[in-house]
Amino acid sequence: MTVSPISPQAGSVSIAQGPPPADVFAFDLDRFQLEAIEALNANKSVVVCAPTGSGKTLVGEYAIYRALSQGKRVFYTTPLKALSNQKFRDFKEQFGEDRAGLLTGDVSINRDAPVVVMTTEIFRNMLYGTPIGQIGTSMTDVQTVVLDECHYMNDSQRGTVWEESIIYCPFEIQLVALSATVANSQQLTDWLNYVHGPTELIYSDFRPVPLRFSFGNYKGLFPLLDDEGKRLHPQFKSERRNRRKPRDQVKRDLRAETPDIPFVLAQLQQRDMLPAIYFIFSRRGCDRAVANAAGLSLVSDREAALLKTRIDSFLVKNPGAARDGQLAALYRGIAAHHAGILPAWKSLVEELFQDGLIKVVFATETLAAGINMPARTTVISSLSKRTDRGHRLLNASEFLQMAGRAGRRGKDIQGYVVTLQTPFEGAKEAAHLATSQPDPLVSQFTPTYGMVLNLLQTHSLEEARSLVERSFGQYLSTIHLIPYQEEVEELATELEQLQAQTAEVDLAQVAQYEKLNQRLKAEERLLRTLQEQAEVVRGKDLAPALQFAVAGTVLALKGPSMPVKEPLPAVLVLKVAGSGRFPYLVCLGIDNAWHVVKTEDVAGLYGEFPRISAVDRLEPPVALPLRPGQHLAGDEETLAIIHRIPVLPDPEDAPEVIEQRERVEAVAAQLEEHPVSQWTNRKYLFKALHNLDALAATLAEKRGQLGRMSERYWQEFVNLIEILQYFECLDENHKPTELGQAIATLRGENELWLGLALMSGEFDRLEPPQLAAACAALLIEEPRPDTWTDALPTDGVLATLEDLSDQRRELFKIQRRYRVMLPILLEDELIGLVEQWALGAEWSDLSARTSLDDGDVVRMVRRTLDLLSQVIHVPYLAGDLKDRASEARALLDRFPVSETVD
Repeated sequence: MTVSPISPQAGSVSIAQGPPPADVFAFDLDRFQLEAIEALNANKSVVVCAPTGSGKTLVGEYAIYRALSQGKRVFYTTPLKALSNQKFRDFKEQFGEDRAGLLTGDVSINRDAPVVVMTTEIFRNMLYGTPIGQIGTSMTDVQTVVLDECHYMNDSQRGTVWEESIIYCPFEIQLVALSATVANSQQLTDWLNYVHGPTELIYSDFRPVPLRFSFGNYKGLFPLLDDEGKRLHPQFKSERRNRRKPRDQVKRDLRAETPDIPFVLAQLQQRDMLPAIYFIFSRRGCDRAVANAAGLSLVSDREAALLKTRIDSFLVKNPGAARDGQLAALYRGIAAHHAGILPAWKSLVEELFQDGLIKVVFATETLAAGINMPARTTVISSLSKRTDRGHRLLNASEFLQMAGRAGRRGKDIQGYVVTLQTPFEGAKEAAHLATSQPDPLVSQFTPTYGMVLNLLQTHSLEEARSLVERSFGQYLSTIHLIPYQEEVEELATELEQLQAQTAEVDLAQVAQYEKLNQRLKAEERLLRTLQEQAEVVRGKDLAPALQFAVAGTVLALKGPSMPVKEPLPAVLVLKVAGSGRFPYLVCLGIDNAWHVVKTEDVAGLYGEFPRISAVDRLEPPVALPLRPGQHLAGDEETLAIIHRIPVLPDPEDAPEVIEQRERVEAVAAQLEEHPVSQWTNRKYLFKALHNLDALAATLAEKRGQLGRMSERYWQEFVNLIEILQYFECLDENHKPTELGQAIATLRGENELWLGLALMSGEFDRLEPPQLAAACAALLIEEPRPDTWTDALPTDGVLATLEDLSDQRRELFKIQRRYRVMLPILLEDELIGLVEQWALGAEWSDLSARTSLDDGDVVRMVRRTLDLLSQVIHVPYLAGDLKDRASEARALLDRFPVSETVD
């Protein structure tokens, strides 16, 4: 199906010029910022690709100032709730409390404000309810949508949300896509231009705060790159000498050179390189790092006093929220930041770090892609990490994302990136990553049940297909498939030419000729077989006679040890002992060569000829091995003897051989008389016809492959349609049924499974705490083997889950049939924690009953809260179930689970 690009005029609305940048900002703007503002005022969308910390968010802020000056609105989307909360706080202060709103699923504040901050999922969900090309009531007066952190399109689990948001966004609305530098920013821009409207790329690789890369080992910190910043510093070239040592010795040496954390922090403090984000790729590693730094204090007396005031005030407001084993370190300006920490404690760490009171944060890499926490220095403790697919080296974008956190604009004249020696990586690997270009964006577009149902509620099947085929994935696929398309076109042209060349050929005659030709080949094969059989019989008949043959007897040789086309005339010279019953025969052939053969290699014995007595004085050469199949050239003496070997008569053929030869000659005569034999270009035409068939088969195969590759996303969409129709969520006209409409309101990894479970009636008998646990079972992945809890779900919850197991198995079976890999979760090991929390358990007691980190428990309960919030709005669901879902939500939504936004 052909998808047309959006025309420059499609749905476009002229946007009035915004205020001059000098009237809005009290400082000079960088060139790329001015170019982006100019493009916005020229009624274009923009893709702004610039390094982290370079000031690209200013472009989004200008769009807000412009909208406010014209009585319009702006939606500002971010990938994370935490980042949305932070932007909301910033915008309240920047634009006024009454002008800023927040939507993050659980939280809705001032949703009709001129500036609304939201997660990208919320924006996508808004668009689901509106036919493409129209503006729904929720987006009235929206002039611009800012897609912050647009490089999140690369995220394997959530990247599809950005693509959908861009595809579904009304053409009248300008898009401001803010992205870190990526290798294919022009492709991203071309795609937006294709699916949304005129879009301009604003690209800058300039960093207002330049980075200096260092490498640390047990001796200290040293420059990683040469003076030009393009290659490994010469001082590290000596590392190559280690290759000559045994591997175990090299590993021991490198482990000895690995610096410990107190040493690295001391180096940073001495060089005035704090504050720092110290990246460690495990939660336990971050916590251990805090413990290892227990003897250090990185703050002044004044900062220590401020920290004590702030921390004590937090603990008064949030008793029990302190992170075990890390409170004392926090008073000294040292903290950990990772997903296992309570959100309230993480927020405190973030605020203290942004205010310059925390000097080092040991963080997992999620911080690099999350909230705005720039530092003077980033330390990357390892250049490799464990993933679901094993241990691997960081890719360039991962490294650059972390490195980009270094250097605070307006505070630092230099940012520092420190990499460290480990037993596995050294300066060479660090220099490679430091000088690498960013990776390209790849599409993560993935059709889901929710996408199918929402699109088909407001669009026809053909319209839905057009939207699916506008994905970035399809766009990149089209570019990738150009060589394949060209190959198919070339094959088609070649096939057409061959068809023209063979158009006048009488195919019936050709088929008849080919049939005769194949028969001739078969008859010739049979003749050869009969000849070989006759020779074997003749050899067996000759074996007894050869026992009496004497030197000088004339023979004909052909057999396993004498693989010749025609029997070779020879004279017997000598018999030697063989390995079996018969001797080996040493013969002199008419080719003036010595041959050692077996009796079965004798094709003829000619006693009628006189014995050649001259061989009596011959002795086989010493160099001739006396084994069958051995041959050695003769000399002048043997040359004189072979002239005495007579011309041998043709052997008499067996009757069956004579008969078969006559058949061969008869078929050959028919073939010679056939009309096709008279064609002068017969060989060329036959080759062309053969190529024609082969080419047609190749072309069909290539076209099939191209079709499968080019329709990959649509086929996935169609497979989901088939499954939804099986479960009666879509009718025969591809419109959602009541069940389908209910499922369309849900958001999750597998909306169909959530909907089938909720609409099954199995949850109707559960009380609010048990309902919360049962909902959690639909969301929680199977825990790691070392995870434990003694908080078990009640029997009523377990019975409900057991009653769902048959439907789960059926969905598994159907998904497997259509090769759909969406998860179908029903996990009961951890849901007792959710039930206990809903029953009123204290957080400290709940935390003590599991090996899970506090942050993991909060995240599990928050995901349950999110589903319960959705249940309240699901149509056609029993009213009392919605009421119990609302009650369950109220029971779960308390500190430290509840989200507070200042």
